[in-house]
Amino acid sequence: MLHRTWLDRLSDGIIILILCLVAAAMIVPFVYIFSVSFTSMEEYLRRTFILWPERWVTSAYQYILSNDRFVKSIGVTVYITALGTLLNLAFTTTMAYGLSRQFYGRKLILFMVLFTFLFSAGIIPTYLIVKATGLINTVWALILPVLISPWNLIVFSQFFKGIPEELNEAALMDGANPFTVFKSIILPLSKPALATFGLFYAVSHWNSYFTGILYISNPKLWPIQVLLRQIVVVNDTSALTMTEQILSDPPPAETIQMAAILLATVPILILYPFLQKHFAKGVMIGSVKG
Repeated sequence: MLHRTWLDRLSDGIIILILCLVAAAMIVPFVYIFSVSFTSMEEYLRRTFILWPERWVTSAYQYILSNDRFVKSIGVTVYITALGTLLNLAFTTTMAYGLSRQFYGRKLILFMVLFTFLFSAGIIPTYLIVKATGLINTVWALILPVLISPWNLIVFSQFFKGIPEELNEAALMDGANPFTVFKSIILPLSKPALATFGLFYAVSHWNSYFTGILYISNPKLWPIQVLLRQIVVVNDTSALTMTEQILSDPPPAETIQMAAILLATVPILILYPFLQKHFAKGVMIGSVKG
């Protein structure tokens, strides 16, 4: 065992203290949001800072979950996230696998991909294209323009290059066609990468906010992040259209805001434990391969 001086112990203590402060800075706001969402109106008006309610109430959640627009918005976001992530992975992996093979014109296509990675059309030209294709006020406006991420495409392509070519050759010699090779051999070997970039795509779709404001003006098609903007930033709780079972004494707007934030955040957090075993490995896949 190495001898540790008082200076080593002091430096370790300082590092631990800094890490604890950073962790507290991240955890305390979440605890505050969680606690306020379960706080009664009387307690909220009486206390300035709440980390643990004296009495737990669920009126804010009853108010939100009895709301047609909030439930509809969650449904729209789930639909966009599920369908968008599936299409993202399908198009990204197929194009990346093609670019990982040698064929005439490959460098030109790869250059076009890199060009879009470095330079974008801008907000106004992109909006005009989306409008000209008739995607305004449809969920496809939040899916098709971001169908393939150039960065994910390049990393996937590098990952596919790292798969031994002998596997492809053996399968082709056994009579398999290229699509069968891709489906039965390449994709099963790509589970860490699929889980990692699937999570990236899913989080991006779930948090789609700016594109929702640009392309969706119909409140019935608002994703949850756009509705949260109306509730939290604009402070417009009238954006919530209630059913006939509305509470006669609604909770404070602040508790409604906190409850809405939690309900919009927790579903995507649930994905992390299921993908964690693939995430650490998949996040580095393809990044060091030439």
